[in-house]
Amino acid sequence: ESILSRIRSFEYSQKNAVLVPVATLGVGGMLVFWLRSRHKIKTIEMGDGWWGSGERPLKGKEDESIRPFKIETSDKEIEDLHRRLEQARYTPPLEGAAFHYGFNSNYLQKVVAYWRNQFDWRKQVEVLNKYPHFRTTIEGIDIHFIHVKPSYVPHGRAVQPLLMVHGWPGSFYEFYKIIPLLTEPAGHSLNEGDVVFEVICPSIPGYGFSEAPHQKGFDTIATARIFHKLMNRLGFKQYYVQGGDWGSRITTNMAQMLPQSVKGLHVNLVFVNKQGLRSMISVMLGAYVPWLVGLTREDVQRTYPFMQKNIYDLLRESGYLHIQATKPDTAGCGLNDSPVGLAAYILEKFSTWTDKSFLHKDDGGLESKYSLDELLTNVMIYWVTSSIVSSMRFYKENFSKDPNLTLHARVGVYVPTGIAAFPQEIVHTPRVWAKQNFKNIITYTYMPRGGHFAAFEEPKLLAQDIIHFVRKVEQL
Repeated sequence: ESILSRIRSFEYSQKNAVLVPVATLGVGGMLVFWLRSRHKIKTIEMGDGWWGSGERPLKGKEDESIRPFKIETSDKEIEDLHRRLEQARYTPPLEGAAFHYGFNSNYLQKVVAYWRNQFDWRKQVEVLNKYPHFRTTIEGIDIHFIHVKPSYVPHGRAVQPLLMVHGWPGSFYEFYKIIPLLTEPAGHSLNEGDVVFEVICPSIPGYGFSEAPHQKGFDTIATARIFHKLMNRLGFKQYYVQGGDWGSRITTNMAQMLPQSVKGLHVNLVFVNKQGLRSMISVMLGAYVPWLVGLTREDVQRTYPFMQKNIYDLLRESGYLHIQATKPDTAGCGLNDSPVGLAAYILEKFSTWTDKSFLHKDDGGLESKYSLDELLTNVMIYWVTSSIVSSMRFYKENFSKDPNLTLHARVGVYVPTGIAAFPQEIVHTPRVWAKQNFKNIITYTYMPRGGHFAAFEEPKLLAQDIIHFVRKVEQL
């Protein structure tokens, strides 16, 4: 019995000698798998799409050629514009209304008089054509873009591709003043030439000279995918992306979709979800003990009083959004028929979104930051292309799917990120709030001045911040 028990004991120990390591290995493997799955970066599915007229052709490959494009005008186009400007009707403003009721019609008449008698559209077409324009067909629609390369690259310096995306009611033209600062930085005393860019500025489909989608459902995800395809078609495997307004959302989606292709993301507007208990506590405590919830003194100054700056001001400035997110074609048909109506609708945003205090000025403060030639050139891009309706539809396509614009907040942004926080932006997002979505913030800059249209209004400040961000990313 003693011998048998010893034999059994030996067999049992032998089994343990095999089972214990196997079990350990199994548990260890499961633990490693769990840890890896936890840290696996979620991405937005790239998918595919068709936005051309009718059904997607079953046979035949899409024409992937990149075609030079030139903006043109005609006597007929200018005569039609002048006739419409001459026939405009105005309603007198209320006394002392300034811009509190919208675009002041007394000042509007001055703008229209300048537009009719002094604004030279032919000259502005030449200005627009100073950079190389192209079009290429992607997912059934023609995509317009400008592509500007540096004229000189210092020996040994790498040229960084940079995609810059506009928003509404802007256009690719917003970037005309910042492009030379990025492609020739040394010539503008911005750096010693260690960071040089070639800049690609596309028009969002349905805006300006990019063809409008013919199918329903075209949102920022579809735009992000098309712009990735555009960059790939231009021969870029990795690139930087930058945007404000819709451009911020589109470039953020690009980073969420193909993080391996986006070397860095730079934005001057951040979309974050302020809902939930955590955010509520942060907002409540931030006014009294900001340091406890990670807010800086500058954050407090820009964020509080919270209800005034984040609810009342936002409601006042977002009436257009509710129209465009529900019935864009109704209001749009009037704007597409009247250049005066179109100018009032668009230029009012360039007033209060540039500086909230411009509400109190009879001229909306428009000419304190921009020239009438610049402002009217942007309006003309919408007018001559009849793109105001399709640009407004972009709101419906996005908000009907995701009313709070929070759907993609569940997918973190892990690419290196730079945030330029301009003091007059519609809403301020502190770094600590941005970190909920943007997991790898490399630079966060409190800009000294400027508002929503950063590249248009403060090109040098924005260029400096982009260069600073890219320099830090390249040193990682």
